Amino acid sequence: MSKKPIYKQFFALFFAGILSAITLGGWVSVQAQTQVKPHQSITPKFISSQQAGQLKLQGDGKPFIPPGLESAAKPNEGGSRGIPTGIDNRIPMTSRKYPWSAIGRVQGTTADGDGYHCTGTLIKTNLVLTNAHCVIDPNTGKLSTRILFFPNVIDKNYQDIAEVEQVYYGTDFKKSSELSPNDWAILKLNQPLGRKYGYLGWKSLSSANLIRNQKAFFFVGYSGDFPNDSYQKYFSAGPGWTASYEEKCSIVAEERGFLLHDCATAGGSSGGPIIAAINGDPYIVALNNGEAKNLRTGQDITNFAVKISTIQQGLQSN
Repeated sequence: MSKKPIYKQFFALFFAGILSAITLGGWVSVQAQTQVKPHQSITPKFISSQQAGQLKLQGDGKPFIPPGLESAAKPNEGGSRGIPTGIDNRIPMTSRKYPWSAIGRVQGTTADGDGYHCTGTLIKTNLVLTNAHCVIDPNTGKLSTRILFFPNVIDKNYQDIAEVEQVYYGTDFKKSSELSPNDWAILKLNQPLGRKYGYLGWKSLSSANLIRNQKAFFFVGYSGDFPNDSYQKYFSAGPGWTASYEEKCSIVAEERGFLLHDCATAGGSSGGPIIAAINGDPYIVALNNGEAKNLRTGQDITNFAVKISTIQQGLQSN
């Protein structure tokens, strides 16, 4: 008898990240309060990885810092707001500097008119890396009807919005609604935001190398449980509108095509980058996509991530 995957044995599996928080009507009211409004409404074109040859995104991507944009090693450098450290294992991402500028909030509208959000990262001038389940409903297979990208959102404040014109995806979940090691998507924007905000590199490292380097990575995500109660007095927009940063994360294992990691995740953090500093530059080395919880206690047991090599193979398979 074949061995069951670890995530089917004793606990429930959840997509770590879509936070379905608002209906269409509520979403529209949020848009009315934003600083910048999109001039059009684009229905994205969806393209499977088998047809993604036109994307021309092969090999390891290199990071880019725009001329004149400052960089910062810490996510709260230059924007700490007097927030103390040590009150949580995560801290708010309040910096407008690179590489934090390249990470943003993916906000979509489902086929049923509901709103949700995930996390995404600029990896080229007009390309954002996130999860497939952030653009395709795993339970119904229905595609999102509208997707926006807000770079560097802090307490619901941002300068730009881009609409997604095309989506290149690794899975459409038609075979199963369960978490997939191909749960990735690359979003093509209608604006070259990477020229202003920069973009991160992405690199495929062997699983053995990732596992060997314990507490060497950091994670950023627009989690729906953050800012938590300890930080709420420093923010006005509520959870999900300021990203959390956690350092000293680890890739703990590989199983059935997934990487398992110990970074703190919650709804909204799907598509968040697990990042390593390689020769001083930020590279995405894995993509957060799900979590497992104990059925009896509800406690998190482990988190799942997509391998960068899986994304590269998907793009090169056509």
